[in-house]
Amino acid sequence: MAELTAFEEQRDRLWAVAYRITGSVADADDAVQETWLRWQALPADEVADPRAYLTTVISRICYDLLGSARVRRERYVGPWLPEPVVAAGGPEDRVTLDESVGLALLTVLERLTPAERTAFILHDVFSVPFPEIAEVVGRSPESVRQLASRARKRVRAEAPRRSVDREEHRRAVDAFLQAVMGGDMDGLLEILDPEVVWRSDGGGKVAAARLPVLGNEKVARFAQRLARGFDPATMLVHHRDVNGAPGLVIVDSASVQAVVFAFSVHQGLITEIDVIVNPDKLRHLDLPNL
Repeated sequence: MAELTAFEEQRDRLWAVAYRITGSVADADDAVQETWLRWQALPADEVADPRAYLTTVISRICYDLLGSARVRRERYVGPWLPEPVVAAGGPEDRVTLDESVGLALLTVLERLTPAERTAFILHDVFSVPFPEIAEVVGRSPESVRQLASRARKRVRAEAPRRSVDREEHRRAVDAFLQAVMGGDMDGLLEILDPEVVWRSDGGGKVAAARLPVLGNEKVARFAQRLARGFDPATMLVHHRDVNGAPGLVIVDSASVQAVVFAFSVHQGLITEIDVIVNPDKLRHLDLPNL
């Protein structure tokens, strides 16, 4: 039982590492299970530091997964977005948002090499020392330091402008929803940044824009067209946290099909909208009981 207790103490952290490296809920779940199997096979007294050991194991598993995942994503139809993590919402007094799990940032991480992404996540997000990361990616500690530095510079250059104020974010999402549902074009233009970006992931399974939509007028029209595709009689709108920030989940109660919206907000305006409609990316969600 001691090994189970030690593992359970680290489970949440291990899943968090795996999800940020892979961008996939299913892969993170599988990586945690594989890590448990390897941990279970060890003699109880062999590992002096379970936290460090388990982090290294799951990171190696995820690093290996990234290689094959990149090949699949290069063939993907349209923009590839991470599988969303949907929750009921955090405490009302929470005032900052977790940028490291935001869909917009995870999308930026897709542009890094597997080694850069792994080094950045482990060092900058989870404070893993460079020598331990070196064991994961098979490089020297100095090489890993350079990988993390390159990744950090790219993330800083390409990460979206976003607020850390939860209430500001929520107000923008509410205004977007009200304008879309009310067919209020002027209201949409007021809440959308002039250079807003809309990315939609249908994966070839569901109709979606195969290229990012740029600019507030085009995004507003696209959002209104999407809204018109839902039947008001069977449409359910849920306010849920999507990857740690206020977002929206729209479910057709008749077909149990869904759309998940994640937003980036800066200075009260929506700067990025990530829309996941690929049903394969939503299989892990308990849609009827959201």
